[in-house]
Order: sequence, then C-alpha cells, then structure tokens
Amino acid sequence: MNEKRESIEKTLKLGKHRSKVPLWAKLLGGGVVVAFAVWFFALRPDTTSAVNYVSEKVTRGDLSVTVSATGTVEPTNLVEVSSELSGTLASVEVDYNDRVEVGQVLARLDSAKLEALYEVQKAALVAAEARVEQAQTNLHEAFDNFEIARTLDERGVTTHQAFSAAEATLERNQAALQIADADRALAAANLDLYGADLAKAVITAPIKGIILERNADPGQIVASSLSAPVLFTIAEDLASMELQVDVDEADIGRIAVGNKAIFTVDAYDDETFPAEITKVRFTPEEAEGVVTYKAILIIDNSDLRLRPGMTATADIVVAELRDVLRVPNAALRFEPPQVAAASDGENSGSGLLGLIMPDPPDRNEESEDKSAKTVWVLRDGVAEEIEIVAGQSDGDQTAVLGGELAAGDVVITDQTEAN
Repeated sequence: MNEKRESIEKTLKLGKHRSKVPLWAKLLGGGVVVAFAVWFFALRPDTTSAVNYVSEKVTRGDLSVTVSATGTVEPTNLVEVSSELSGTLASVEVDYNDRVEVGQVLARLDSAKLEALYEVQKAALVAAEARVEQAQTNLHEAFDNFEIARTLDERGVTTHQAFSAAEATLERNQAALQIADADRALAAANLDLYGADLAKAVITAPIKGIILERNADPGQIVASSLSAPVLFTIAEDLASMELQVDVDEADIGRIAVGNKAIFTVDAYDDETFPAEITKVRFTPEEAEGVVTYKAILIIDNSDLRLRPGMTATADIVVAELRDVLRVPNAALRFEPPQVAAASDGENSGSGLLGLIMPDPPDRNEESEDKSAKTVWVLRDGVAEEIEIVAGQSDGDQTAVLGGELAAGDVVITDQTEAN
C-alpha cells in the first residue's frame, strides 16, 4: 500500500516539473498569436471583393478659365420723366411699350390758369412798349426845345434861366426813356417766364425710345416738389442693352475691360448670349458683409428678345490656354480609402495596429508649392501616385504645368468595390 502511494506522488511531482514553461516562451507565443490575428483581420488580402476603378484619360487641348457673376439686363440709357409744374393732368397720350420720338407729347396739364396769366403779361408788355414810345417822343421834343433855348441864350435874346429849364427838361426825358425801356424789358422777361411755364404744362419725350412705365392717368393731381413723382420711364434703345453683374472681390483682379463673356437668362434656359466687358466700376457695393464690384457688359439685342430686368448668370473668360495638358479635377480630389484612413490623425499611431506598423508619411502637411498636387495613375493595372504641378482650372479640368504625366495616361477619379 505504501509502495503504491509513493508511486503516485512521484508521478505528480514529475507532472509539476514538466508544466514549468519559461516566461520568454509564453511572451513569444502570445506575440505570434496577436500577429496572426492582426494579419487575419486587418492586413490579410480581401479575397471576397475586388476594386473597380473609375478612370479618365489625360488629354491635350484648349482651356478657358472663367469667372462667374450674376446680375440683370438693363437699358443703356434709361430716362425718368416727371413734371416741373404742379397741377392736374388733363390728358395722357401714350401707353406702355409705345415708341416715342424726341419732343413727342406724353401728357398735358390743365393750363387754363397759365394761359390767362400769359395773356395778362402779354398785355403788360404792350403797355410797356407804348410807354417807351411815349418817352422817346417826349425826349425828341425836349431836345428840340433845348437846342432853341441854347441858340437864343448864345445870342442873348432870352434869359439864362430859360436855357437852364430847357436843359433840365431834356435830362428828365432822357431818364424817363431809360425807365420805360427797363419796364419794357421786365415785361418781356415776365412774358417769357409765363410762356416757359405754359410750355412745361405739355410733358414731352426728351429722348427717342420705348415707354417702359406709365404712372400717369387723366385727372391725376401732380405735386411738384424736391422729389417729383416719376410719370414715365423711357428706355432709349432696347436693341443695344447692357448686363450689370456683381463680381466678387476675390475675382475682381482677374477681369478687365475687353474680356469676352457668355450669359444665360431664365427665359431661354438652353441658349447662351455673347457679351463683352466695357467698364468695371471702382465703387464697392456691400450686402450682408459681402463686397462686390459692378461690371458692365455690352449686349447686342437686335431681335429684342432680352428685356429689361431679366436676371442673368454670366461666365467671364479671364484666360485662354491653348494646347495644354488637361487632367480632370476629380482626379486631383481622388484618394484611395486605405491612404485616407492611414492619413487620419485620429486613427494613425493608436491601438495595436499602430504599435506593430509604422506611421505613414503625413499627407496633410502643406506643400511649399501650393500648385503641387498628386494624382493616381493606372499603369499595367496598378495604381501609382505621382506628383504634378497644377495650373489654372475651368471648373471641370485643370492645366498640368509639370510632372511625370503625359497625354493618354489613365488617371483614377473614383473607385468602387464589387463582390
């Protein structure tokens, strides 16, 4: 019995001795297990899905760089007609869209009172002219008497007092003629004044054009003041109009007089119209904290399809690049998801993956050359990242100024996964 117990105890001691494993062996085994798990779940190639790249070819050709701006179509010369006199409109002789000539009657004020005042002043002028004639007659008579008195005085026939009286009468008649002549000039001026008011009672067109607005009706009372109401709005020539657009302050330095442009209006969605910049105003315009500058573009509207007030969107050509290498803008924005995830500052260098794998280079560091960009090119079915020097863009494509890129190269613009 004792021998059997001793045998069992020896077996247990032998098992304990064999179960003692070194610490380094345990750590090595754990590391192998962890590395296998990382490879299996994170780095193992995905055999269940394939990547499909969306790509485009790099081409050579022309590139038009444009600046977009919005504005309205306006007549080149717009005149607002008011009344210089207060009164009641007796008649209105034009309507909307009527074509008018210079001096054509637009409306008439009730001029009965003005006509009466004009006639009164005309009579006053006639009376003043009669007084001038009377003064001239009296002056001639006084001059004759003065000559007689002087002759008699020289001969000593009459007294010197009689000669002095004749001389004084002559001078009084000269003064009376001057007064009568001034009264006549005043009466003539007053007549001209009333005549001008009477003429202003007839409101006429100052320019040749088309009536755009009519704010006048017969019987309407017009009150002339510092801000007289606008009765008519006339556009001088709708065949030649202008487009007034607001250019953002960030783009104002890129445009200049002579730049060509095309624009669209809502009335003709599928059609573009040509225009050209003729003036860029220096005065800034601010709305809700946004600063813009007004640019004026000339428009040929011979067919009268464009109308005043139409909202337009213009693309102003600021640069024309000929025979340049062009790459789609989508290719400049493309970045493989794996690279994008690795460049995420919140995920890189953290967790177990960050302990066993080195951090990728920081792709978010700003390049010294802001024109330096990268694109991904498919070569023999493999995506390869290359650096290029980007130039100006038309919104869809960008000119390539340098880099290992050639016409015909296939650049990646997007990617999808297919199971």
